[in-house]
Amino acid sequence: MSAERVTVKEKVLSANDQLAAETRARLQAEGVFAVNLISSPGSGKTTLLECTVDLMKPSLRLGVMAGDVQTRNDADRLIRHGIPVEAIETGGGCHLDARQVSRALTTFDLSNTDLLFIENVGNLVCPAGFDLGESVKVVLMSVTEGDDKPVKYPAAFKRAAALVLTKTDLVPHLQFSLERVLEYARSVNPDLAFFSTSSYTGDGLAEWTGWLAGQVAALKRS
Repeated sequence: MSAERVTVKEKVLSANDQLAAETRARLQAEGVFAVNLISSPGSGKTTLLECTVDLMKPSLRLGVMAGDVQTRNDADRLIRHGIPVEAIETGGGCHLDARQVSRALTTFDLSNTDLLFIENVGNLVCPAGFDLGESVKVVLMSVTEGDDKPVKYPAAFKRAAALVLTKTDLVPHLQFSLERVLEYARSVNPDLAFFSTSSYTGDGLAEWTGWLAGQVAALKRS
């Protein structure tokens, strides 16, 4: 990589990080806990969000930014659950950036929001390196992806506060080890919170939403 390319990349990341810091400060001042959801395509982010919204909507004020390369399909699914949703189409970009999130933030009433989900583009590489101003990153992976994902894509897991394992109802039909994926994940990030979930059966969703509610409450107390 040439010196010029390195310099340009550093400037892009520096500008992104500055805007992300401003967004984080604004969210904290408003008492909004923001979760940047990262995963491979097809891990079940939108389905998990639908279940999460239905469980938490009675007690917390929620919002979602739904990022995707093209279409409003995920946003339209989430809107049906009766919460504010803003679609962000990257037009080919493999991740969201702080500029896109800052712009979308203007559509939300932050004084009437407790928990904001940022559904990133399906990709475990690029989104891991871009700060969006979130409170935490949460990485999702489905059991159909294999149990070695944490060591194949360590940056995403290292920078995350929690790992949500999805589609666990399929484990009996796969050669997948829950113990091994947790071992791999903790070898990359010993402090990683871990939730084993199925949006189909509902298993693990109470633990996941309970953790989120605790994070929101802690921010409100700070």
